[in-house]
Amino acid sequence: MYLFATFIRSGLFAEGRFLGRVFDEWIDDLQEFIHTKLPHLIVILVIAIVLSRLITLAAHRMSATADRKDSTPGRHSQVKTFANVIRTTLHAILWSLTAIEALTIIGVNLGPLLASAGVAGIAIGLAAQTIVKDLLNGALIVLEDQFNVGETVRLTGMTGVVVAMTLRRTEVRDGDGTLYVIPNSQITTVANLSRDYSVATVNVAVDFSATPDKVIPLLTSVAMGVRNDPAFAPLFLQDSEVLGVDSINGSQVIYPVTFRTLATKQYGPIREFRRRVRNALEENGILPGDPYRTFREFQSTENPNQLAETSTAPQSSQTQGKPNVDPTTIKAETHDPFTATS
Repeated sequence: MYLFATFIRSGLFAEGRFLGRVFDEWIDDLQEFIHTKLPHLIVILVIAIVLSRLITLAAHRMSATADRKDSTPGRHSQVKTFANVIRTTLHAILWSLTAIEALTIIGVNLGPLLASAGVAGIAIGLAAQTIVKDLLNGALIVLEDQFNVGETVRLTGMTGVVVAMTLRRTEVRDGDGTLYVIPNSQITTVANLSRDYSVATVNVAVDFSATPDKVIPLLTSVAMGVRNDPAFAPLFLQDSEVLGVDSINGSQVIYPVTFRTLATKQYGPIREFRRRVRNALEENGILPGDPYRTFREFQSTENPNQLAETSTAPQSSQTQGKPNVDPTTIKAETHDPFTATS
C-alpha cells in the first residue's frame, strides 16, 4: 500500500502539478461524500426498503384476509387485483421519490430533467386518454363491486360469464365459447344477471277451447309439482305464480308463469316445468295454442267449450270427389282501380 501511494504521488501526480491537484480535489470530495452524503443515502435507501416491505406485506395481508373471510372466487379476484394495483402504484411512487432524493443529495441538477419529464408526461397523457379512462373505470368497478369473476353479466350488448378482470379490461365468455375482451372505458351500463335472485317467465300457449278456469289450476298444480320436487326445491326462493290470461292471438291463449330462483339457477326448473306441461295437456285433452288454427262455429250452446268444425275438419261428401288443389298455385285476386274490374 505504501509503495502504491508513493507511485501515485510521483511523476504526473506529484504535488503541485496539475494532475496532482486534481487528485487531491478528488480525495477531498470523496472524504466529504463519505462524511456527509453517504450516511444520508444509506438512511434513505433503508427507509425505502422498509416501506417497500411494508407495502408488500399489507397487500399480501389483504389477499389473505379476503381468502379467510370470503369464499366467493370472484371476490377473491377483485381483492387480489386491487391489492396488486395498490402495491404496484405505491412502489412506483416510493422508488421514484427515492431516486429523486438520491440524485439531489449527489448534487445532480434536476430542474431540466423535471421540466422534460413534465412535457413528456403531458404528451403521454394526451395520447393515452383511453388507457387512463380504462384504469379509472376499472377502479370504480372494483370499488363499487359492480360484478365479480364468475358472474353472468350483460356488458355493451354482450352476455356471458366474467372469466377475468383487471383495471384495464374485462373478459366475458358467452354460451358458445366466444371470448370477448371489453375495455373498461366502454362499460357504461352493467346488467348483472347473477345478483341475489333470478326471475324467469314461461309463456304457456293453450288452445282457445280450454277455459281459463280449467287451465289456470292445471298450470298451478304443475308449477307447484316442480316447486316441491326434491331435485328443484332448494333452487326456489318462493312459490311459482300463474299470472292469468296475458293475451289472445287467434285460437292461442297465453298464460304467463313466473319462477323466482337462486341467481342463474332457473333453467333446470323451467325445462322440467315445460316437460310436465306437455304431458299434463295431453292427459287432460287440451290442445296447445296455435295462432293459425281457426274455428267456424260452436257445436251447441250447451257446451260452448267444444268447437264443432275446424279448418282441419274432414271434407263433405260433395267435395270429396274434387281433386286436391295446391294452395300455393292459386292466383291472388287482382283489381284494376282505373277500370273498376277484377
